[in-house]
Amino acid sequence: MTVPLPAGPIEVQVPAGGRHLPGQLMLPPGAAGLVVFAHGSGSSRFSARNQAVAATLQQGSLATLLFDLLSAEEERIDRRDRSLRFDIPLLAERVVAAIDWARQESALAALPIGLFGASTGAAAA
Repeated sequence: MTVPLPAGPIEVQVPAGGRHLPGQLMLPPGAAGLVVFAHGSGSSRFSARNQAVAATLQQGSLATLLFDLLSAEEERIDRRDRSLRFDIPLLAERVVAAIDWARQESALAALPIGLFGASTGAAAA
């Protein structure tokens, strides 16, 4: 028996470097691929721009994963000193962790993966 997937966003936790990064997965029926978003400095999975791009991709039968590159604790640190938003190696590790996570999820494992990045997210991607 196949369990139907929810029609709306699926809240996920992406394991990365001993942390769990919150994310939002949208999986349209018959998805042809998955686009993992790497947002820019100071942004999050709730970015209006990224949400709009994701909605357009979903209309084109692409699944999307928007997730935070920093944990809540790291976000608090970054708001004070802005040190983590420019740590490209750290952000790139987080993008790789998201890809690894997607490869282990049965609903996503066979989908080709593309990356969408803006600002420092583009460097990480």
